[in-house]
Amino acid sequence: MSKILVLYYSSYGHLAKMADAVAEGARSAGAEVDVRRVPETAPAEVVAAAGFVADHSHPVLEDVNDLANYDGIIVGAPTRFGRMSSQMASFWDRAGGLWFQGKLHGKVGGAFTSTATQHGGQEQTLFSIITNLMHFGLTIVGLDYGHAGQMGVDEVRGGSPYGATTVADGDGSRMPSEIDLDGARYQGRRIAEVANKIAG
Repeated sequence: MSKILVLYYSSYGHLAKMADAVAEGARSAGAEVDVRRVPETAPAEVVAAAGFVADHSHPVLEDVNDLANYDGIIVGAPTRFGRMSSQMASFWDRAGGLWFQGKLHGKVGGAFTSTATQHGGQEQTLFSIITNLMHFGLTIVGLDYGHAGQMGVDEVRGGSPYGATTVADGDGSRMPSEIDLDGARYQGRRIAEVANKIAG
């Protein structure tokens, strides 16, 4: 069976909940799963002024070289003006040695995100993560329409064929719904299933 890393950054707790759901889905496919967060890079005064929630849900992954130990890497980051957050980008920017050596070639990857609004850059943010992963040689698995929960307009729904998503509202008051979490579980399971086949 495969070994999967769910790697995320969360300012207000939304992506931490989504990461747990992704991990749950991957475990349901028999994968061994680690959930880790990337280090906070914002200055303490910015963190305090913005009211970031201290995230102690999972250990920090300090060493980028640990990425090579996994068969699949699922990355979650909130949007920052239509791209992944600087905290996540900074972590991957330190992984040039892995890129140079091709250490992540052939691994399976995916992305999930959170935005304040339904049109707040979800798909663009997913693409910024996916583009990064493809440069490292990962094969991408999105959120296919086997997860029908992403369709419909009767309520606020996260989800995109490019990855699981949630909508937090401008004040962060909306936590991921069961539909959003089901999408994260579905994508985690699909990525683990593909990784299981490749890891063989």
